[in-house]
Amino acid sequence: MSKIMRLDRFIAGQISDISRSAAKQYCRQGRVLVNGKKAAFDQKIDAEIDEISVDGEKVRYKEHIYIMLNKPQGYVCSTRNGNSPTVLELVPKRLYRCGLFPAGRLDKDTEGFVLITDDGELSHKMLSPKSHVDKRYYVELKDDIREDTADIFASGMTIDNNEVCLPAKLERVKDNDKACFLTLHEGKFHQVKRMFSQLGNEVVYLKRVSIGSMELDRDLPLGECLEILHKDIQKLLDKT
Repeated sequence: MSKIMRLDRFIAGQISDISRSAAKQYCRQGRVLVNGKKAAFDQKIDAEIDEISVDGEKVRYKEHIYIMLNKPQGYVCSTRNGNSPTVLELVPKRLYRCGLFPAGRLDKDTEGFVLITDDGELSHKMLSPKSHVDKRYYVELKDDIREDTADIFASGMTIDNNEVCLPAKLERVKDNDKACFLTLHEGKFHQVKRMFSQLGNEVVYLKRVSIGSMELDRDLPLGECLEILHKDIQKLLDKT
């Protein structure tokens, strides 16, 4: 299906630091070419077929953008400014575009992989209770992990007010009785903390390390982002 739109809208939508008004000015100055020719800002283009360049640089059309953020503590997964900074404030200018939002949530004091995108359909697929997309966490605890914890989690434990969890997989960390990896297939409110609390333990550090079969890039510093290639998006929906 073709993507027909005005040239100024295309430029502003694909280049984060160029507004619609700036795009119009670029066109008037002859800095924008469509298929090698100068173009008017209100010219209709087919974003998937026409070749557009700005200042000699080709602008490739992306209907959606997918960003991996290594979230630090202190940021909230929200699009609105409140008492705390939001994860959107960590998106660099080169990746930012209107309509971005965090697909899912991590607690303010939790670190790790947050997907930021403008693709509502993908987000719905990821977060739908029917999808059961795997989310893996690294967990550090106040006390040693009980010997029966893995079996209890795997059986689908009940927490708080008779809220039943789906079976979860616990993997112990070698030579550390207070650390583990935990894979969930759902996203209940404060779920990891509540599961361990039910067994009399307390989570002191929590980091999400993967979504689906996509792992958080180990070389990505806290607070930094990288763009996920479109060919890898399916990994976010995989069941491991």
